[in-house]
Amino acid sequence: MIVIAGEALIDLVPAAASAESAPGVPGTDALSPRRGGGPYNTAVALGRLGSPTAFCSRVSTDRFGQGLMSGLRDAGVDVSLVQRGPEHTTLAVAEIGEDGSAGYNFYVEGTADRLFELPERLPEAATALCVGTCSMVLEPGASAYEALLRREAARGLFTMLDPNIRPGLIGDPEAYRERFRSWLPHTALVKLSVEDAEWLGGRPQEWLEQGPSAVVLTRGGSGLSAWTREGEISVPGEPVEVVDTIGAGDTVNAALLHRLATVGALSRPAAAGLDAAGWRDVLAFAARAAAVTCSRAGAEPPYAAELAD
Repeated sequence: MIVIAGEALIDLVPAAASAESAPGVPGTDALSPRRGGGPYNTAVALGRLGSPTAFCSRVSTDRFGQGLMSGLRDAGVDVSLVQRGPEHTTLAVAEIGEDGSAGYNFYVEGTADRLFELPERLPEAATALCVGTCSMVLEPGASAYEALLRREAARGLFTMLDPNIRPGLIGDPEAYRERFRSWLPHTALVKLSVEDAEWLGGRPQEWLEQGPSAVVLTRGGSGLSAWTREGEISVPGEPVEVVDTIGAGDTVNAALLHRLATVGALSRPAAAGLDAAGWRDVLAFAARAAAVTCSRAGAEPPYAAELAD
């Protein structure tokens, strides 16, 4: 079982260009609520791919929270680790660029996912843990997620980190960069975008030396690269007509974990021993999966049948 830990939220996405402006707000596009949050999307994507998956978070009991829980169950995700509370659901207002890229403004004050508490234990079936995004920034929950990462790495789980930097949420950038470096010895796989890497001010080769078995960098439509002890391995992106990029990076997270599990490499020693051909296969699968997500509006990752060879 792969455990995904982190926030679940609602993306408010601009509706189709033909939609009328929102009543009372001249010149403002109508917004459509979509289930989201990097870890949430990763869990749903894994469930759709057929990997045994559990979601570990705190989700509101409000109407949005009910919808988020339904989405997890529909994808076959185990929700026994989800904590519930009456606080509001986090909202992220998305702005879609002409190239389909997405930017976000967040409404996070007093929301449910910030009050996540460290669970006593993960299921015995757990073999991997993935954390990241806003959940590693917003206190007090961030410290609980960090403690979970450190604890499960120490007991041998394969751990993955996706920082998914949202600069507007990070009050002290240098403190966060130092905190990010402190997570690396406890992380088997780091996945981040070119933009994340630039903001963090480091290079994959440097981070690799601090503990991970591999560092994967996403380059948008240009593809993906992995750095391992054997060197750099790259694959091109899959050509696709982009609707938007919402959830594409999260789909990459899920696809990497799913494919590593499929080829028997979802452990730190096995991932470290995967050769260039093996990593090329894993990266190519992730590129295909992300392309499907980019071809659809919102975070709608593919099902296993859509990626069948």
